[in-house]
Amino acid sequence: MLNTEKRNSKTTHIDKMSTSEMLKVMQEENINAAKAVETELESIGLAIDAISERMKKGGRLFYVGCGTSGRLGVLDASECPPTYGVSYDTVIGIMAGGDKALRQAGEADEDSYEAGCRDLIAYNLTPNDSVIGISVAGGASFVIGALESAKAVGALTVALSCNCGCPIERIADISIHPDTGAEVITGSTRMKAGTAHKMIINMISTAVMIKQGHVYENLMVNLEPSNVKLRDRMIRITSDITGFDYKESEALLVNNDFNIKKSIENSKKFEKH
Repeated sequence: MLNTEKRNSKTTHIDKMSTSEMLKVMQEENINAAKAVETELESIGLAIDAISERMKKGGRLFYVGCGTSGRLGVLDASECPPTYGVSYDTVIGIMAGGDKALRQAGEADEDSYEAGCRDLIAYNLTPNDSVIGISVAGGASFVIGALESAKAVGALTVALSCNCGCPIERIADISIHPDTGAEVITGSTRMKAGTAHKMIINMISTAVMIKQGHVYENLMVNLEPSNVKLRDRMIRITSDITGFDYKESEALLVNNDFNIKKSIENSKKFEKH
């Protein structure tokens, strides 16, 4: 039996627990999820370096998954453009069942190997692209189809699961499998398995974007002024780097098409690294 499908001995009577008892055991398992991520840092690092090198050559990063796994990939992909100023075709999330499945679960969609192949091939994959197949159990046919299609064109393949030795791991160039163990609610892998995967996906995209030069020190210097909050953040970032006050920084940005990097360079106070 898969570790993620086993019963958790600490929660066999959770239906009789008080609210505070439920929360305590859930939080204990959340901590265990974070500990499981720590065991996979070396593999996560290998994936980051390999993805980053391909992206420097014009490659894209794809997340492919089903259910919770697919939603996590789509979420991370959708957050990269506003956070790092990259185009929407730089990081792409693909989930079984398409966009409709983001809101309405389509569990049967994960069983289609052909759909996994088709949905990824539609993006005209190249050897510079990277594909992360996300499946907690590690055997979703949709993800297997996508990874094998990626492998066939020479793209980088990464398996993200929570079960060592699973089918997607045997396909991929790099395997990441935090052992999160039995869930608080048996088989409900949207909980700590999903938490671990969310952490890992965040790590990967963040580190890749740093390596692409979209971060200066620990500041987001590729932001777009798409709303009031982001415009204000851009002014504060520019002020922090240049030492100019808020109004001077705003004027600097206005004079430089609200581009932080251009503004900093023209301030003559930007030290490239």
